[in-house]
Amino acid sequence: MPEFGLTIRGRYRPLPRWAALAVRWFVLLPIARIARGTTLGVQAVAYDDNGHVLLVRQSYTAKWQFPGGGVDRGEALAGALVRELKEEANADCSAPPRLFGVYTNFRSMPGDHVALFVVDRVRCDSFPPPNREIVAHGFFSPDALPDNTAGSVHRRLAEIAGNAPIAKEWP
Repeated sequence: MPEFGLTIRGRYRPLPRWAALAVRWFVLLPIARIARGTTLGVQAVAYDDNGHVLLVRQSYTAKWQFPGGGVDRGEALAGALVRELKEEANADCSAPPRLFGVYTNFRSMPGDHVALFVVDRVRCDSFPPPNREIVAHGFFSPDALPDNTAGSVHRRLAEIAGNAPIAKEWP
């Protein structure tokens, strides 16, 4: 189950498990079922020239994750990926994004799908200041990720390296 929390005065505070379950079952799931039957998002496994992977930490979770977000109506997948990289990390693609796989993410949200792209080279002269959505950014060696890196990041990196079979589900 995804972790829910709040960032107050720059410090992340997770909600108690019962509150996170209540938010998920009584707010997020009903809204998703009524408003959006199917959702589509993109995430980027983006490497710098040193082979380090770009990760971001969002204000609503304590875990480091790949940058990415939702695809807007009428927007191409690759276009959404480029937009999200720019918005979240001020990163520009120096190599074209390659679609690696499309995963279901039904445990988090019914009807949710994630398109995962690999970008062999991104350039980021400076990260944007922390904001309401993204509170931290960084390039990390795939062999030395932060302790609080999401499990999905570890799994996707193993799949890309050929060290694990490609899963159908995101988490």
